[in-house]
Amino acid sequence: MKVKFTLNMENLTVDETHIDRLSISWTNEVTEEEVLSMSGQWISTQNFLTQRMIGLKKVGESSLTIEPIEEPSPN
Repeated sequence: MKVKFTLNMENLTVDETHIDRLSISWTNEVTEEEVLSMSGQWISTQNFLTQRMIGLKKVGESSLTIEPIEEPSPN
């Protein structure tokens, strides 16, 4: 299924630069199992973002929204 991801972060430090707010959106083809796995990791891993994003040193608040994208029905 096609899914839209939106990552919002506030009060982050990338390398030595402070950023008040950053929002990143992307779409990807994923299975339902992949979405569940990612959601579980997001919730259970304390440093989920800093472990995966090069240069990211600190994040104050963050949220990840995952929403399915409806495919247009063929006519």
